[in-house]
Amino acid sequence: MRDAVTYRSVDVDGVDVFYREAGPEDGPVVLLLHGFPSASHMFRDLIPRLADRYRVIASDLPGFGQSAMPDRSEFDYTFDNVARVIDRFTEVVGLDRFAVYVFDYGAPTGFRLAAAHPERIAAIISQNGNAYEEGLSDGWAPIRAYWKDRSAANREALRAFLAPETTVWQYTHGTPDPASVSPDGYTLDNHYLARAGADEVQLDLFGDYGTNVDLYPSFHAYFRAHTPPLLAVWGRNDPFFLPAGAEAFTRDNPNAQVRLLDTGHFALETHAGEIAEAIRDFLATVEF
Repeated sequence: MRDAVTYRSVDVDGVDVFYREAGPEDGPVVLLLHGFPSASHMFRDLIPRLADRYRVIASDLPGFGQSAMPDRSEFDYTFDNVARVIDRFTEVVGLDRFAVYVFDYGAPTGFRLAAAHPERIAAIISQNGNAYEEGLSDGWAPIRAYWKDRSAANREALRAFLAPETTVWQYTHGTPDPASVSPDGYTLDNHYLARAGADEVQLDLFGDYGTNVDLYPSFHAYFRAHTPPLLAVWGRNDPFFLPAGAEAFTRDNPNAQVRLLDTGHFALETHAGEIAEAIRDFLATVEF
């Protein structure tokens, strides 16, 4: 069956990268990139809704999910390095041209790939995947403080973002009905966060997130120069990435469309069907 999901891992320059895949081998490719603190399982409801037409591939970022979490003495947990691994992953599995779906951490990862290899990017779907200062809410204040002052106290203050109850809150905040959010996703995310060493990996990435903001102007330059077809489908009640971040894409890219949904950060948990329909309509006009 074309929509049957397979689960594989591949060695990417010494880093074991897990990915799930479905759809026809010769179909147009859609690469799905997850965010914090999740993994490719966040796409479990989306993949079957696209796989009849598209070859859908969702990888786990290094340090997340079923991908390897190398020791911090062997792997520097920066977004440049995460993007480098995923860039090589696309080459190892033979993705020459693809649409990319970016969410949360997947956005600075995917935008790095797009800026480095614009010829490979057929289209971009940004689901609460930010690239603009106005998209960052006040909720980033403790993380911004750590960018400016790498003190032990500022690092320790960020552990609140790793607490199990915070993960649940990220999934349920801003949803019309929290009871509609399955516990499967946040329970699995909390399992991964509880692994030995995972906390320090995540704190390293919090500290490095400022490099993504520094790159925003280069991302904007990419949007202006290449005007990729772009669909920003956004949970309007996201406590971290504001709707202004979605609307801002239209400033630099005349081919950007914006669709705001009445839900929160993990919009797929409540609106997978609606998002899939929007993606299918959008990709139907894209040249792969």
